[in-house]
Amino acid sequence: MENKNKSILIVLGHPNPNSYCAKLAETYLESAKDSGFEVNLLKLKDLQFDYNLNFGYDKSVKQELEPDILLSQSLILKADHLVFVYPSWWASMPALLKAWIDRVFLPGFAFAYQKHSPFPKQFLRGKTARIIITMDAPTWYYKWFNRSPGVQILKHGTLEFCGVGKVKVTYLDQIRFKKQKQLEKWIETIKQLGAKGK
Repeated sequence: MENKNKSILIVLGHPNPNSYCAKLAETYLESAKDSGFEVNLLKLKDLQFDYNLNFGYDKSVKQELEPDILLSQSLILKADHLVFVYPSWWASMPALLKAWIDRVFLPGFAFAYQKHSPFPKQFLRGKTARIIITMDAPTWYYKWFNRSPGVQILKHGTLEFCGVGKVKVTYLDQIRFKKQKQLEKWIETIKQLGAKGK
């Protein structure tokens, strides 16, 4: 039996509120709620924040954290499971999602560098994640020719780097060629993931 006390945060990285990604995120949200999970949905397009990490990690200059960045951090800390929904654009991710990651996953919040080690202190340990990525390319092409750059960045370079474990990926490929029947079938797949909180 699934743990109904689990808290889930869905991060929608597509800027278009009418996108297929938006429908996937809303489907997961409603299904997880119906199953009794505590669920929050962050629509990144609705957040107000400076997209630039203006001074990098320079500690001598402080960049203020906007309310929506602080909200994002609090929801991440609260969540047991993180779900990212976004399209593959140029084999990576929308600028909106990358900017949010830059501003939110900061040293002192998500990780801390260690003086004599290449490995960081990981502050997001104990959490799990699911990446739901849509693309026009076939999955095999994205994995073997492009080498999954967007997934590599988010899964390994960000989430696992900060301690998130068991990061699973759902690939929904060749979107522009799919008929409505297949798109609806994928909606059902996401509904099942939401129902199980996976």
